[in-house]
Amino acid sequence: MAKSILGIMGPGEKATEHNLKCAYEIGKLAAQSGYVVLTGARPSGVMEAGLRGAKEAGGQTIGILPSKSKSDASPFADLVVVTGLNSARNYINALTADVTVACGVEAGTLSEIALALKEQKHVVLITENKRASEFLKGLSERLVHVATSPEDAMAIVHTLI
Repeated sequence: MAKSILGIMGPGEKATEHNLKCAYEIGKLAAQSGYVVLTGARPSGVMEAGLRGAKEAGGQTIGILPSKSKSDASPFADLVVVTGLNSARNYINALTADVTVACGVEAGTLSEIALALKEQKHVVLITENKRASEFLKGLSERLVHVATSPEDAMAIVHTLI
């Protein structure tokens, strides 16, 4: 049976310290729970933090790159998928993850969340942006879950996977 895949999405260069701490902790907790962690693979922001947390906890990781070169990937990505699709790779992220946890919200993350919702997949938000949370909950009360901490987010994930 295939392992469950937890997507960790969020800002790259614009990630806050809070976003990074949450992504690292989610990656760590996901690995400890036996989930494979998937991110956008780049060595920055939430992507790098989530992968690092998973690897340091002994977990497996997948990175889906927007570019055409494996050398663009974080060293914490075990399996690197090179797409050359730029932002269109967000659809692969949304489809591949069984559940997505969004640590912060910015334009790229919003596209991943919207694509996941379009595919009837659950999304757990950890964000300090109340307007974004309200907007996304308005899109789907059933599929969007708001968490207050990484531990709270993982408790929600466990009920969904």
